[in-house]
Amino acid sequence: MRFLKKPASVKGTLLALLLPAGIGLMGVAWLVHGLLLDRMSREFVESRLKDEVAFLEHQIRDANGEVDTLQTGDYFQDVFHHAFAIHTPEQTIISPDTWEPLLTPLIENEEDGTVRVEDAETTDTPLDILAYRKSFQVGETPIVVIVSEDLGALKRSQAALHAWTAVVSVLLIMLLVAVLWFGITMSMRPVVTLKAALKRLQDGEISRINVQSPEEFHPLVLQLNQLLDSLDQRLERSRDALANLSHSVKTPIAAVRQILEDDTRPLDTTLRHQMVERLRDIDRQLEAEMRRSRFAGPQIGKSAYPIKQARDLLWMLGRLYPEKSFELSSSLPEDSRWPIEEHDLNEVLGNLLDNAGKWSSRCVELSVEQGSGFKRIVVADDGPGVNHKDLASLGQRGLRLDEQTPGHGLGLAIVRDIVTRYEGKISFSTKSCSGLRVSIELLR
Repeated sequence: MRFLKKPASVKGTLLALLLPAGIGLMGVAWLVHGLLLDRMSREFVESRLKDEVAFLEHQIRDANGEVDTLQTGDYFQDVFHHAFAIHTPEQTIISPDTWEPLLTPLIENEEDGTVRVEDAETTDTPLDILAYRKSFQVGETPIVVIVSEDLGALKRSQAALHAWTAVVSVLLIMLLVAVLWFGITMSMRPVVTLKAALKRLQDGEISRINVQSPEEFHPLVLQLNQLLDSLDQRLERSRDALANLSHSVKTPIAAVRQILEDDTRPLDTTLRHQMVERLRDIDRQLEAEMRRSRFAGPQIGKSAYPIKQARDLLWMLGRLYPEKSFELSSSLPEDSRWPIEEHDLNEVLGNLLDNAGKWSSRCVELSVEQGSGFKRIVVADDGPGVNHKDLASLGQRGLRLDEQTPGHGLGLAIVRDIVTRYEGKISFSTKSCSGLRVSIELLR
């Protein structure tokens, strides 16, 4: 288990798993080969013995049971290559004579069929034989015919063949090792290419990973490039925020400093109010840029529970605006998860619901939907709405007026930035005396 938890390398792990499996399968195949070889050879010998017994029976019947007229001796030995015995009430013929101690007990045995004799306690005879016995009658004369074969020579041949099979198996295992090593090395070449691409990326030679990789590595390369895009976008957003903040607070700070440096003018109520207003401008700009810098954007492994967060926000806003009604409509289960960072979803829902709560007359409706390939959030209020000509300018970053006036301003700008970050779409619609309807559709 420790080896499986801490593999030295992918190549070593694959070899450690595949090589024993291949050796084990080869060993099982070798054992099965031995068993099948033994069984097939025995069945083959039995078939030959039966055929030769049938031949002898045919010869004896043609001779009308006169076994003396049969040409035994060298003729039968050359044809059969086996030892045989023919027994009648008058005589017994056994060839060769040295097999008499083995075949005589089989003649006396009255059971026909295949018989195997092992470890016979005789001299100058095989230790392991296979015999086939058959008894029949020719007229009134009972006859017993036995044909047998020495299995020792057959076993030696089988052992030699089995040994050669083992040698071939070892060679195949060596070939398997070479093929596995070559295959794993070729399969791991894209990793080397990817490593080189990462080194070039680190050295600043390339800005994105663009290597030819197998299908299994495509998600990895895609996620790495998405991570690089995310880092670039965050850097660009931080630079934009700093530039916007610098441009926004530069003028108010210069005005306040000019008032404070002018010793000839007294700090009356009018000037005091002007300074407070300029400081409020600075505070609003700081708040806007700080809120923009907090949203994270798409992150791998991050998700949120839209229904749970929506209920929590509706409960809080219901306490903030007790005279108004906040309603949620959705068919999603409570444990539904969306691939969006939790703080980002809170910013979107919180800003939309807060703006709707400020401008609504009595009711705010939140709808959360999910379909094939999209996720939709719709917030509608029954307030005075927005002029059709102003709908296109809602949430635009360049409009300072939207960020400084309570209502559909700073919050919608933040929402638009977050939705754009998630490659989504935001749309505004309104009708006479029906309030504003904000629809957000996320495609991720």
